Amino acid sequence: MSKTLVAYFSASGTTAGVAKKLANAAGADLYEIRPAVPYTQADLNWTDKKSRSSVEMNDRSSRPALADQNANIGAYDTILLGFPIWWYTAPRIIHTFLESYDFFGKKIVLFATSGGSGFGRTAEELSPVCPGAAVLEGKVLNGNLSDDVLRKWVETL
Repeated sequence: MSKTLVAYFSASGTTAGVAKKLANAAGADLYEIRPAVPYTQADLNWTDKKSRSSVEMNDRSSRPALADQNANIGAYDTILLGFPIWWYTAPRIIHTFLESYDFFGKKIVLFATSGGSGFGRTAEELSPVCPGAAVLEGKVLNGNLSDDVLRKWVETL
C-alpha cells in the first residue's frame, strides 16, 4: 500500500475538519498548508472587490507566501490535496504549495469544500503547476461525512 499524505489549506476551519476526518479514515499523515499571513474575515469577504482573497483570485499570477515549507513530499506516493473552492477553483495558495515541492511521479487527488460550486476546471488548471504528477479530480466533501464513507472513497483511489 502506498504512503498517503492529506495536505490541506483551510481559511475558516471547514476544510480543516474534513481533512482531519479524511486523514483518520485513510490512515494518512496530515499537513496543513498555512499562509505566511493568516486570512482575516475581512480578507475573505468575496463581495468586496478589494479584499485580499478577491485581489488574489483576480490575479492568476498571485502566489501568497507559505508560513513554512516543511512537508516531506518525497516520503509519499499519494497526496490528497484539500482546499475550499474559491471562485470555482483552488485558492492561489494551492499554486504556491504545488510550485514549492517536487511532485514528479506522485498521484495528487483533489478534495474540496464548497458552499455550492464544484471543481470546475481545477484539475486542468493545477496539472501544469506540478509536472510529472497525476492530478485527479476527487470529491467535494461537504457535510458530516462518516469515517466509513470516507474510507470507502479512499479505497477507490
